[in-house]
Amino acid sequence: MARKILVVDDEAILLDTISYNLEQSGYQVIRTGDGLSALEAARRDPPDLVVLDIMLPGIDGLEVCRQLRRDRATAQVPIIMLTAKAEEIDKVVGLEVGADDYMTKPFGRRELLARVRALLRRVDYPVKEESNQNAVSFDDGQPRRKELIVGPLAIDQAGRKVSNHGQNIELQPKQFDLLTYLVRNRGTVLTRDQLLHHVWGYDYAGDTRTVDVHIRWLREKLEDEPANPRLIQTVRGVGYVFRG
Repeated sequence: MARKILVVDDEAILLDTISYNLEQSGYQVIRTGDGLSALEAARRDPPDLVVLDIMLPGIDGLEVCRQLRRDRATAQVPIIMLTAKAEEIDKVVGLEVGADDYMTKPFGRRELLARVRALLRRVDYPVKEESNQNAVSFDDGQPRRKELIVGPLAIDQAGRKVSNHGQNIELQPKQFDLLTYLVRNRGTVLTRDQLLHHVWGYDYAGDTRTVDVHIRWLREKLEDEPANPRLIQTVRGVGYVFRG
């Protein structure tokens, strides 16, 4: 069955172009041109992925994203945010409200399809288990363990659930994938580029702020003192390491 993608943009030409490219690649597309219609469409028939413009009439894309994340039926649906603005703050705000990815207009067909495939692939096939916990490669072909346990932290890979000290922690798809990858490589310092490549699945063209934002989210949800993290530590000038 074709994967269903909700495309939301008030620019008719861009809406048609994005929809056409996705349909030509085998996806089923639902089109809407405003925020309210997008919310109604998503709640009526939850999509597999949302391509969402920030600047929309009525309810803007940021508020649409917030509401989708609050709704249980759409809380885990991957969201790609579109913005015509190049300032980094706009991209960060999109990530802050729950988007998994962002694209700055104009963008090409190949970039769009690559990002759609990467997000859907990560939802369908979370990163594979490694035979060596400290190895960065994860193509060993070994069966995946159903649960990763590090101290009070438990990661249920099959159910994509996380608990800390026995309390369930709500994580968005990319947060879950990032945490899982850090835990599997416990003790290994990972660069931001490595995390972008392995967790997001393609080259982010140097937008490593994406990693920093997601790391901050994880610390706020997992650390007793987010400002003085014990589990996910920063290695200045390099990247991050999981020390739990």
